[in-house]
Amino acid sequence: MSYQSNARWRQLLLGVVLFQGFMQHLVWGREPNDPQVVVYGATPAGVAAAIAAAEDGESVLLVEPTQRVGGLLTSGLSHTDIRTFESVTGSFFQFSQRVAAFYREKYGADSTQYRACERGIFGEPSVNLLILERMLAEHPTLRIVRAWRLADVTMSETTHGPDEAATSNDSKRRVIRSASFIASSGTVHQIPAALFVDASYEGDLMAAAKVQWRTGREARAEYDESLAPEAADTQLQAYNFRFIMTRDLQNRVLPVAPEGYRREDFVDVLPVLAEGKIKRVFDYPSNCLFKAHLPALPNGKYDINDVSNGLVRLSLPGVNIDWPNGDAETRARIFREQRRDQVGLLFFLQNDPAVPASFRHEAREWGWCRDEFGDSDHLPPQLYVREARRMVGKYIFTERDTDHASDDARAVRHDDAIAIGDYGPNCHGTMHEGPRFGGRHRGEFYKQVVPYQIPYGVLVPRDVDNLLVPGAMSASHVGFCALRLEPIWMSLGQAAGHAAHQALARQLPVGKVPLQPLQARLHERNAATIYLSDIPPTHADFAAVQWWGLQGGWHGLAPHPEKPGQRGRNLHGQYFEAFPNHAAELHRPLDEVTLKSWRTIEARLKLAPSNSPQRRTRGDFVRDAWRRVNDLQAK
Repeated sequence: MSYQSNARWRQLLLGVVLFQGFMQHLVWGREPNDPQVVVYGATPAGVAAAIAAAEDGESVLLVEPTQRVGGLLTSGLSHTDIRTFESVTGSFFQFSQRVAAFYREKYGADSTQYRACERGIFGEPSVNLLILERMLAEHPTLRIVRAWRLADVTMSETTHGPDEAATSNDSKRRVIRSASFIASSGTVHQIPAALFVDASYEGDLMAAAKVQWRTGREARAEYDESLAPEAADTQLQAYNFRFIMTRDLQNRVLPVAPEGYRREDFVDVLPVLAEGKIKRVFDYPSNCLFKAHLPALPNGKYDINDVSNGLVRLSLPGVNIDWPNGDAETRARIFREQRRDQVGLLFFLQNDPAVPASFRHEAREWGWCRDEFGDSDHLPPQLYVREARRMVGKYIFTERDTDHASDDARAVRHDDAIAIGDYGPNCHGTMHEGPRFGGRHRGEFYKQVVPYQIPYGVLVPRDVDNLLVPGAMSASHVGFCALRLEPIWMSLGQAAGHAAHQALARQLPVGKVPLQPLQARLHERNAATIYLSDIPPTHADFAAVQWWGLQGGWHGLAPHPEKPGQRGRNLHGQYFEAFPNHAAELHRPLDEVTLKSWRTIEARLKLAPSNSPQRRTRGDFVRDAWRRVNDLQAK
């Protein structure tokens, strides 16, 4: 070995020692009450991350800048955005099971409330909040603080990671030493920790750490995305509130004029109503002003949303442009403006004598729910922030990650997957052309895709070794529009929480966490890394078939469908039966083509060929390979 090679190895060895020593200082050089993991933002991603890290034995501080945990899951978005129930796994599966159990135990298995909760994915905001609070309270090493807003972070620079050359200018790494938070009282709290998770919708902690991020839309050519614009711009997906409303007279609270209400802001809706294209004020899914999602939630409540491609919109592109990088005052202003507009429109429709009587009388049948959001005038305390900052991380998720693999029924394969999604890229618009009422949103799209895998790299910054970002994850604008859904955010948070433990236990940067133990832990906790329509999280073979999917075993078994993104039969609304050609079919006898393909995977795994007469079916083969790999790893 040359002198230069010896010198390089000495540098690498020194790097390992320095980095591990620094990690030990972070872990062991703190006060006994300091948390090992700080999670910022008790969004669905933050709740899942905090619970996962606590389950693995870490002491966790979950910091929420408002008074309410759960993000949009407890602030009005109760009509869960999935396509199929088979995609519900991991932490969201555990949550929805508890929601269903709540309704069953409180009202009975034959009750309308239990049936209306749809296996726990349609929970009232107050019930969702109760369940999340209970889940968090079960972990003695997890502490929650509320109304603490991020002020700043303190960083340190480390020369390089364990496997990088000390002399490389590109190998300078950074770590977060502590984060400062301002409590509602004005007190500043500086919290040191070994590892940080930014689960905020906006990516505030990530930005404070000066991790690279972007907003706006990429040009079509940058990532070869069909849904992207020709030229890059600063446009941002629109926001709106997800109101929870009812027609139940006993529970209904009629809206009042919001602060700053001006009648003249809404009179231009009258000519639109006169055209006859709008049939009702509240309906589903179109030809209305307020989308009332069907079926209804338990106890006669409705999740109210923006009408996609409608003539009158709740979402207001452009109004939110300063939100991602705005300070608290800027965001409060945008919040008030959106609330004034959306509540004001409803108040106008219910009360103004110029509104045609049929519309006015129908509108007055609806009101806020007396038993929801009692601390905020029965209105959701959070705005639906569909998109804000997006990290530029180790892997950038794009539209192509939701496309079919070559000549395959399945989507592009990722053997480093840590989560799945099945909803597809969807954007409620990034700009508005024409008048406020009767104009059209632009930049709107809704793409039909099959379930897709999400790689670990979307959580990992490029140059900060102790930060994971499941909220403002690494994606293009179009890619983010596929991932920006509460169940997916929860899955990414769960992966971040377990990855945090792996990094701390092994004293490694988050980018060097070994994926096999992380994926195995996710499977153990009912989290899928590939979509299988016939093997639910409770199935005895769940871990084995998920592992086999990471080896590529479920790809290549069925060809590309005639229609890309082909779905199963529609159940109701946006919900469908399982995607076709995505079943494991463990009972199915092994055919020669599948056997040949799977033996190739066996060889890659360094498993000796097996002539066991017990390997007659797909299930026999997968269970045998799973057992033998585990035996090898145990030696």
